[in-house]
This record gives sequence, C-alpha cells and structure tokens, in this order.
Amino acid sequence: MTTLIVIDQAPYGSWSGREALDMAFSLAAFDQPAAMLFTGPGVNWLRKGQQPDELGQKSAEKNLSAAPLFGIEALIADERACHKYGLSSETMLSGVELSSNIQELLNGHTHVVFAS
Repeated sequence: MTTLIVIDQAPYGSWSGREALDMAFSLAAFDQPAAMLFTGPGVNWLRKGQQPDELGQKSAEKNLSAAPLFGIEALIADERACHKYGLSSETMLSGVELSSNIQELLNGHTHVVFAS
C-alpha cells in the first residue's frame, strides 16, 4: 500500500500544499510508504534558493530537503511542468526524480491524494 501525494499549487499561495507536506511527513512517521509528486505550478516547491521570509513563512525548500531523512520514498517532478517553469537539475533540489508519464505514476500507487 503506497500513497502518492500530488501538489499542483505554487508554494506560499495557500496552505493546501503545506498541509499536504505535513500529511506526507505524518505517513512516513508511521512507516506508511509515501511519495510526493509536484506538477503544474507545484514544481516551484522544488526550486532552490526560496526566500519566503518576507511572507512570514518557513522555506519549503528546507522541509523538502529533509524529506528523505523522514522516510519520504521519493520526490517526483512532472518533467513537462519543470520545462514550463524553467526548472532544471541546476535550479532544482537534489534527489528529485523526473517523470514524463504522470498517468503511469498515478496508476502505480494504491492511494492518490491531491492537495488542491
């Protein structure tokens, strides 16, 4: 049983992405397999050099960098969305897997949760 949590909203615009991140960390804390997929504007969660201090929020970059330590199985980015938003391996967090077949990825998980 695996859970894929999908974030398709830009960081810092609403709390739904942050709540999805908390859900992923909670699943991992209870040894439930969880992975995260970032698509659409959501790929910007994976951008290096985020500076949300002016918004009064913590950096999602720091949280996501620690995801493997907390047991999140994979951080996956929609390859097409990365191209659209100008993300490359140089501008994205390390350890992120790219996927060009999102439907296959969705079908490969028991549970899929959308954070929209």
